[in-house]
Amino acid sequence: MPSLYSPAHRFLPVDRRGMEARGWDAVDVVFVTGDAYVDHYSFAMAILGRVLEDQGFRVAILSQPDWRSCEPWRVFGRPRLFFAVSAGNMDSMINHYTANRKVRNDDAYSPGGRIRLRPDRATLPYCQRAREAYPGVPVIAGGVEASLRRLAHYDYWSDTVRPSILLDSKADLVAYGMGEETIVEIARRFAAGKTVKDLRDLRGVAYAMGASERPPENGVVPLPSFEEVKADKAKFLEATRLIHRETSPFNARTLVQYHGRRAVVQTPPQLPVSQGRMDYYYGLPFTRRAHPVYGEPIPAFEMIKDSVTIMRGCFGGCTFCSITTHQGRTIQSRSQESVLKELAAMGRDPEFKGTVSDIGGPTANMYRMRCTEPDVEKICKRLSCVSPSICRNLGTDHGPLTELMKKARKVPGVRKVLVASGIRMDLARQSPEYMSELAAHHVGGRLKVAPEHTDPRVLSLMKKPTHDTFEDFADKFKKANDAAGKNQFLVPYFIASHPGSDLKAMIHLAVFLKRNGYRPDQVQDFIPAPFDLATAMYYTGRDPETGRELPVARGLGDRKLQRALLQFFKPENYFEVREALLSAGRRDLIGEGCDCLIASQPPPQALEARRERSAREAADYVHRVKAPDAGYRPKRATARRRS
Repeated sequence: MPSLYSPAHRFLPVDRRGMEARGWDAVDVVFVTGDAYVDHYSFAMAILGRVLEDQGFRVAILSQPDWRSCEPWRVFGRPRLFFAVSAGNMDSMINHYTANRKVRNDDAYSPGGRIRLRPDRATLPYCQRAREAYPGVPVIAGGVEASLRRLAHYDYWSDTVRPSILLDSKADLVAYGMGEETIVEIARRFAAGKTVKDLRDLRGVAYAMGASERPPENGVVPLPSFEEVKADKAKFLEATRLIHRETSPFNARTLVQYHGRRAVVQTPPQLPVSQGRMDYYYGLPFTRRAHPVYGEPIPAFEMIKDSVTIMRGCFGGCTFCSITTHQGRTIQSRSQESVLKELAAMGRDPEFKGTVSDIGGPTANMYRMRCTEPDVEKICKRLSCVSPSICRNLGTDHGPLTELMKKARKVPGVRKVLVASGIRMDLARQSPEYMSELAAHHVGGRLKVAPEHTDPRVLSLMKKPTHDTFEDFADKFKKANDAAGKNQFLVPYFIASHPGSDLKAMIHLAVFLKRNGYRPDQVQDFIPAPFDLATAMYYTGRDPETGRELPVARGLGDRKLQRALLQFFKPENYFEVREALLSAGRRDLIGEGCDCLIASQPPPQALEARRERSAREAADYVHRVKAPDAGYRPKRATARRRS
């Protein structure tokens, strides 16, 4: 392998020495990211950096800089065009904290999984340090964190409605959604001598106007102001409805939301990219490696390094998921030739072990599925193409995907191609051929599916299919396994504490798990991510679309009970499950009957677990003094702990 600093090295520069090794005295764009630098298209800094590089721009990566000083921002000198700032592939608060607001033990996007290599709300200090390092250099924010906070939003960790991230970060512009086309056009305009104000006509951006400026008036949708949505939950619901109705790139209008005397303006989303552009992005010369500067593995990269992305976007519209909001509802697919070319390159790689860990995307089986009526698509404002039922205009043919899967497993050097992305069950069960191919060749013993719940009301609020869809899919998957002579299992994922879910609904789910022998190892606690419809339900206690009141588990104690019910079989959850059953008046589920979730008497392991937990909590309370920046302090005057 060539030296890290030789001109032949294919990584983008991460320090001054790497920049000079390319013969550069300056760079055009500095990417500032909260993630470790991995040169794989699943990492935003890599795919955006490669696109810019291919268009002739000089790009450097400032990865996980020490935000306590602006000196790291000066490593490459003054950028000729702009700083591109991102918190990383995840919102930094979700990256740092669990649903119970406790500090996570690891960070999958950092070397060795180490924590605290990026700050809370990373976009804010990253933008501010860029301003401090080189005043006058434009600062463009992007990525998931900035995208989902581009307008006034509810913030779970402070339990407040916060203003647009544009005002908190002082960024010149937020490029939201998938940003390849946007960032190239920004670079071209800056290179041509244009200013930040000359970027305001771009799609997929948000910007804040000065107090003396007036926003456009024609073809715009005025939103309730920041002050209104902060003071009145009914106004928050109104803003949520309006925002989500203007998310289709084919008919969305410009949104305007005042923050005091200043207007924040969001232009319509970028149009979906063509198959040719998808092939171009994913065919760029990625090394598919973490940068050699890291001596420890990057957990997120280890998980996806042998996977292949074949499409982006999701028309499911699940209310608790940010994928549709970020990538869009329109499916954008690569050609078979592009995917097979990548697989062939993997097959020639001496480090590749022969197994493709996943072939998919946000979902496993939406490849090349689009609306079959372009004229309808142009005016449609449905938030989901499959809820409450599959739209009759949606093309759901699994033929192209099945053909691709057959060809993929025949590529030289590839022994097995697995499907690890979640299966959309309501679509898959309509294709016997796909089910047969999947069970016979592409499941490594266990298949992930996400029924999420059993309660009809909760599933409707989630925009998920009814529970009988899961049972029908499970039956067809079993038959496909039997026909293939395989003994493979479904791994269903469920969510606790989603808005609309109360103890009665969770107990119904727990009984279903008991009757069917499911013992989920991992369960998901609902986290109210900014911008999501489910987050509006959590904050307001109402359905944004109907306005009807909903039960919401807000307290950590209530959330703990719902989570325990999903894992009722664990001895350490015995007392929480008992409390939940008694609170719901379901004493009949305590005892030795077939449907009983727990025994009448606690097992020894439950008593021991309770003693250990009490001792641990007492020790933490009496003896532990955390560092000033060790945790977040919601609802406190200061966000940092005092030493």
